[in-house]
Order: sequence, then structure tokens, then C-alpha cells
Amino acid sequence: MTTTEADGEAVTRTSGGRPAAAGSLSPSRAGDFMTCPLLYRFRVIDKIPERPSPAAARGTLVHAVLERLYDLPTGGRTVPAALELLGPQWERLLAAEPGLAALFEDGEAGRAERDGWLDEARQMVERYFTLEDPTRLEPAERELFVETVLESGLRLRGYIDRVDVAPSGDVRIVDYKTGRAPRADFEARALFQMKFYALVLWRSQGRVPRLLQLMYLGNGEILRYEPDEADLRATERKVEALWQAIRRAMDTGEWRPRTSRLCDWCDHKERCPEFGGTLPPLPSSPVDRPSPADLETAARERDDL
Repeated sequence: MTTTEADGEAVTRTSGGRPAAAGSLSPSRAGDFMTCPLLYRFRVIDKIPERPSPAAARGTLVHAVLERLYDLPTGGRTVPAALELLGPQWERLLAAEPGLAALFEDGEAGRAERDGWLDEARQMVERYFTLEDPTRLEPAERELFVETVLESGLRLRGYIDRVDVAPSGDVRIVDYKTGRAPRADFEARALFQMKFYALVLWRSQGRVPRLLQLMYLGNGEILRYEPDEADLRATERKVEALWQAIRRAMDTGEWRPRTSRLCDWCDHKERCPEFGGTLPPLPSSPVDRPSPADLETAARERDDL
């Protein structure tokens, strides 16, 4: 190990000369901090469990169906075949996460709610086929885990729904969303996740992806963006600034809440001081309190909504 300086800060390097990771960030957790620093604290520092939501579970289910769809032979990737995958994939998710069974109550009312929930999932799968023809595609990667370590030592990581590679070598990053497309003034925030992925691929593979594509299955719209190197350098600066803000919050213990309409759906509203709640004490022992390098393990993080 050796130590050099980057932007005025000491950076430890491995024997191969690469920066050693001094922290880790995913687009999910970066988005949490931008939405509300206190939400980031509850999820990453306190690790407070959250109730599963029907919308998030439906997103996970639809993603699983679309991933498995490309296991089928090209000619077999039809609407009926995709719909046939819904039941088995839901059973698989229930086996992996038994807590999802609590989404719906027992009895007739619970069954009706579950049936309506599954019907919405079916509509999203059917809508996917109106946006592109899977019989004409052969993804290079699906559910691809990517990571890179920036010069500062910050590790970026995440999962990409799909990567397509053209015969020319051009790369397209595809992400499925089960919500509705954002208004024009919110598109930049939606694209941040995609630019994050593009940055990771560029830094790890040396090539800027040609196209970023968000597919909104809630209303059948597609958002496309062609990044360039300047875009990704700007994204890198933004990510570095976010991490510095997270580090300051860890050092000071100040995780300030930021209210928005999203507060109405937050699992932590009852403990938020903005709504009369009382903050739990921060983990303080060396064993319980994570270091920056320990934050955000490689567990799967979804951005399905």
C-alpha cells in the first residue's frame, strides 16, 4: 500500500497502483441522501427495517419477469409466455422473502387486493411489449453488478437491469421503471441514476455508453439520453460532492431532515422531528457504528419505482 494525494486528500493505493476503496455509494443511497439526509441515516447508519410496500414488491416482480423472459428462445418471447412467468416468479420471491406474504390480509378482501395487484403487474408486462420487441433483442447482460473505484478512493456500485451491445460496440444501458414517466422538470433527477451507471461503466471499461434508456411501464413512455464525456465528468463531481456531504454528516452527527411530498409515504415519519417524532440515538460503539468503507454492502438494491 502507498499513499498519495488527490484534491488535497490522502489516497491509499494498492500494490497495483489503483486507489484503495475508502467508502462506497450506490445510486439508491445517493438518491436517499439527495431526497433527505435523515432518510439516508435511518437506512444506512441505523439500518431500521422498513415494511414492504405493494408498489416496491410489484416492481421487483415485474423486473424478475422481464429478466427471465430473455431466458426463453427468441421466438418464444411472447406476451402469453411473459404472463405465464408471473406466478412462478411471485412464488420465488415469497420463498426468498417470506415477509412479502404480509402485504395482503387473509380472507376475501385480502385475496381481492392481491388479485388487483397482480392485474396491475400483468398490465405492466403487457405494456412492455408495446415499447419494444424482445424477439429482436439479445441482451449482452441482465441484472449486471457493476463497480469501480474513483481516484479519490470512493467505490461506486450498482445493478443495471439490462445492457445491450450493438455490432459496432456501442453500449445501451436500459432500466425498467414500474412508475410513470416524470414531468420534464424532474427528468434530470430521473437520469441521475442512469448517468451514475454510465460513469461506472466508463471508468471501469474506458468507453462512454452511447444511449441511456428509461422504460416507464406505468404509462408506456421511454426517456432516452445520449451522454458524453463532459456529462459523466459532471456526474463524477456531483457524486464526489455527495460523498463529502455524507462524510461531514457522519463526522458531525447532523442528519438534517428535508421535507417533501414523499414524506407521506415514508416509513420513518413517526420518528422524524419534522413531524413531532424523536430521533433514536446514533450507534456509538466501534462495533455497531459502521465506518465509511463498510457502508453499503454489495446486497442487491432495487430502483424499481
